[in-house]
Amino acid sequence: MADNIAEKMSEAMREVSVAEFFEKNRHLLGYENPTKALITVVKELLDNSLDAANEADMLPRIKIKVTPISEEKFKVTVEDNGPGIREDKVPYAFGKLLYGSKFYRLRQSRGIQGLGGHGAVLYSQLTTGRPAKITTSIGKKIHYFELLINVSENEPQVINHETLENPKSWHGLKIELELEGRYVEGKQSILEYVKQTHMANPYAHITLDGPNGKVVYERLLNKMPKQPKEIKPHPYGVEIGVFRRMMSVTKAKTVTTFLTEDFSRVGKRSALQILKVAKMDPKAKPAEIPHEDAERIHKAIQGVKLIAPPTDCLSPLGEKLLEEGLKKDTGAEFVVAVTRPPSVYRGNPFLVEVAMGYGGTLPSDQSAQLFRFANKVPLLYHQSDCVTSDATKDVDFRRYGFSQPGSSLPSGPLAILIHFASVWVPFTSEGKQAIANYPEILKEIKLALQDAGRKLGSYVNQKFKQNEMRLRKELFEKYVPELAESLSKLTDKSKDKIIRDLEKIIKEKDVKREEEPAEAEKVETTKKDVVSEEKKEPEGDELNEKDSGREEKSEGTGQ
Repeated sequence: MADNIAEKMSEAMREVSVAEFFEKNRHLLGYENPTKALITVVKELLDNSLDAANEADMLPRIKIKVTPISEEKFKVTVEDNGPGIREDKVPYAFGKLLYGSKFYRLRQSRGIQGLGGHGAVLYSQLTTGRPAKITTSIGKKIHYFELLINVSENEPQVINHETLENPKSWHGLKIELELEGRYVEGKQSILEYVKQTHMANPYAHITLDGPNGKVVYERLLNKMPKQPKEIKPHPYGVEIGVFRRMMSVTKAKTVTTFLTEDFSRVGKRSALQILKVAKMDPKAKPAEIPHEDAERIHKAIQGVKLIAPPTDCLSPLGEKLLEEGLKKDTGAEFVVAVTRPPSVYRGNPFLVEVAMGYGGTLPSDQSAQLFRFANKVPLLYHQSDCVTSDATKDVDFRRYGFSQPGSSLPSGPLAILIHFASVWVPFTSEGKQAIANYPEILKEIKLALQDAGRKLGSYVNQKFKQNEMRLRKELFEKYVPELAESLSKLTDKSKDKIIRDLEKIIKEKDVKREEEPAEAEKVETTKKDVVSEEKKEPEGDELNEKDSGREEKSEGTGQ
């Protein structure tokens, strides 16, 4: 009896393709409901266009059009002026999940997993049965495709392919998808996503043509940001299973060369020290090393001091850009920004940037607005599951002049922007809407919030004092006539002259109050300059060495 059941169970077993898996679990990619699905499609296609422009170092010009077909169906069209895609790669770039060029690279970028654009095509196909329409050119011929995804085999199915002339040498990509969705406006909407995207990418020109009209986000900068460089994995962040796999596929002929050439921050002296601790032959062939010996090498790595990973793989927004972007898009009257020195989690370099805006048109009768970004991409959903939210609630904003009931976001006319940049963002799911709560990340975000909070607190405190002074002045001015009349009777002097004298005193006090903050700011700036000259803050890897507590002098290959 048991044999028959086992036979039937064995016969029922079969491989499930990744496309078929996500077809049944589309919520994992962010397609949880019609509203979020429409936003996610626009998000993925817009992110792809920005990534392509960054790769090619081209100033992006992107057109997004969302056209209602019926009450529940929309056509989404996204067109860019990027480098385009070679015609033989188009079917795989959009018709085969987990196909891409970024998964194995360690450098900051928006897309990594090879799921974004493919997921949008899959959702479109699933809800309408219509093929994706893709037009592309690398500056030569124009290629037009209509394709579907064969979910059983996770392979592209090309329905139509046409080659057209390109008299204007156009280059770029245009993709059209029909899908089920629901269009809304508000905090979690396509309009808000595009607005926040432009906030973090001011060098982009983005046009959004939606059901309620056209919005144009003009390019604010005519210069592309510095491109991050690709780095090799750092041995501190490589787990034993990955370490074994790397040993089996390396081109290095000796384990010493493997350590120095396949990892960052491992010089020859460090490699020999690791192998000495592990009691291994430096000339042993990596592919022939047994599991027990590999474990000893992996354990020895953790006990040897190595320099932290290089940080030129990151591309921060920068304090000036953060301040300008937040001020423009929120209407805040005062903005401060902080970019923290790079740090490391699981061997992956990352940095945190924070900007805070106060006053202006920000509402004072509700919780602070929290803008979250990961590698310059807005995160609109799952705020409560994100480490950025946890860190913000952990900081005591009452020290900086804001009310904060319990363990919640502060209240008042306040906007908080948090940008997390890393070679590998630890998202909590494939939907990429929340960052996992690693202790190292939580700590850095809190430190950045506290740094910015202290700067903002000084302004809020000064603002409060000025408001108090203004109220006192208004109160005093209100009773000037009565005071002048009483003094006139006591001194036998003209009431009008006394009023003029009192108004002169008030005016002199106003001038003095205006000069005091400027002088204080001047003194503070001078003090900072003196401190920075006396003790310059270390940069890049020097800083990482101190943070990680694992220093080693640069030497040998890979240093």
